[in-house]
Amino acid sequence: MELIDYLNRHFLTRVQLLAASGIGSARLDELIARGGMPQPSYRIRLGIRCASFFGEHDEDHETEYFATGYPSWIGMLETGAEDPFAVFARRYRAALEALPLRTGDPKLGAGLEAHLRDEWGHFLSGTYGLCTRSGLPEDIAAKELAICAIKEMITPENADPDRERLRQAVDLLDRASSPFAPHERARSSRHRYVDLVRQRYGLAPA
Repeated sequence: MELIDYLNRHFLTRVQLLAASGIGSARLDELIARGGMPQPSYRIRLGIRCASFFGEHDEDHETEYFATGYPSWIGMLETGAEDPFAVFARRYRAALEALPLRTGDPKLGAGLEAHLRDEWGHFLSGTYGLCTRSGLPEDIAAKELAICAIKEMITPENADPDRERLRQAVDLLDRASSPFAPHERARSSRHRYVDLVRQRYGLAPA
């Protein structure tokens, strides 16, 4: 049950999210349907067979898991003060500006407006709840910036990248990225751009 243990450590079940947010299940479904609240990042379906003195009993259960940062996002949605995408975009841009790392990738420069729309779609689908620690715009921006910077530095043409800048980018990605579920780790961005890059360039964890 390593997967279940991982999900219970790093995510909130629907019941936990509702309790932390102070809303009901129907309201959560409404927020998702309106296009302002992310979908769950994982859905687990379990078939349970129990045997006891009274005989055998079968049950089916489904559990949804959400990113741990979503209670605060729901709190923002419940104020209704601003368009959710506008909040997402503002916080994403602010995070990029505050981070001490830069990239020449056009999607975080001249193409940022279109990129933010793409990111919003991934956010709502639950993808970033899966691959960042909080699922919130700040971690999403940090993850994207770090990966762009790492890719720029580890090209075949660049035999000797700036180790300090590379370490900074890898550490940023490490902080922003989720550990990933056991069956996902070998294919994850964390494995490609944190684990393998540290191994290749001799970068010790922060």
